Amino acid sequence: MDSKLIVEQVFSPDRSTVCALPLYMTPVTAGFPSPAEDYIEGRLDLNQYLIKHPAATFFVRVSGDSMKGAGIHPGDLLVVDRALEPTEGRIIIAVVNGELTVKRLRRRKGRLFLIPDNQNYPDLEIDEAMDFQVWGVVTNVIHPL
Repeated sequence: MDSKLIVEQVFSPDRSTVCALPLYMTPVTAGFPSPAEDYIEGRLDLNQYLIKHPAATFFVRVSGDSMKGAGIHPGDLLVVDRALEPTEGRIIIAVVNGELTVKRLRRRKGRLFLIPDNQNYPDLEIDEAMDFQVWGVVTNVIHPL
């Protein structure tokens, strides 16, 4: 496969932990700090926020830059939901000829393509001779600063 953004690792979510942290209702500005205790909206558990279908969700860590236009960078952690339909334009995790990859799914004139979000990589047309399977739809990107 020419256009690479390789999935390095696959993880299952651990739903046995709960960590609800304060969620502030006001946006954070880059100006002078202000007391924010009066603006707490509630508590936010990232498991509930990021995982809609726990039994069908897994995480993958990526390498490569073929999806940088979609905000997916090397080392990012992707949240992937197998319960969602891989529809036109969604970013998916797929297996192509035995390799895991992340790309945008497109249909053109009845043909199926995996599209990188980086012009330095070619589109990949999926044909009947290829071993192709969709593993899930990417729902969130966790990007370290």
